[in-house]
This record gives sequence, C-alpha cells and structure tokens, in this order.
Amino acid sequence: MQGVTQILFLRLIGWKISSHFLQNTMYELTKITLEKVSFDKTLFKKELLKGIKWLKKDEAIMLKVWCLATFGNQYSSIIREVFKRMM
Repeated sequence: MQGVTQILFLRLIGWKISSHFLQNTMYELTKITLEKVSFDKTLFKKELLKGIKWLKKDEAIMLKVWCLATFGNQYSSIIREVFKRMM
C-alpha cells in the first residue's frame, strides 16, 4: 500500500510519474494484494482478474509465473483459467 500512497503524494505536489514506474508499482501492488486475499478462492480470482487488467503483457506473464510458483499448490486451476482468458 505504501507505493500507492507515494503515487498519490507525488501527484498532489505536482510531480509527473513515468508510466514505467506506475506499471512496476501495479505489478508489485497486484502481488501484495494476491498474498493478502489468498485465504479465499473467490477473492483471489477476483483480484487476479482485476490485477492483470493493469499490466502489460510481459508483466502479466511474469505475474503468471509468480502466481504458479507462489500459489500453484493452492490455486493452479484458477491461475491457469484466468491467464488462458488473457492469452
């Protein structure tokens, strides 16, 4: 959540934020969110779907790899289903 707070602060004081910084932040924020909602299958799927909308294709592929490595034992069918829709 700290990244989002920093972005809002920088916008408040008028700093321009590069799209690369914002994209990288969204990738990291999506990972953090998925870790926090991993206790619930429905929330995990909802946040994964929402998160990949913000990412570029190469970042989405990195997220898929991370998700399978981190949550593959728990949610591999959901992860594969969500990313199959995207590709």
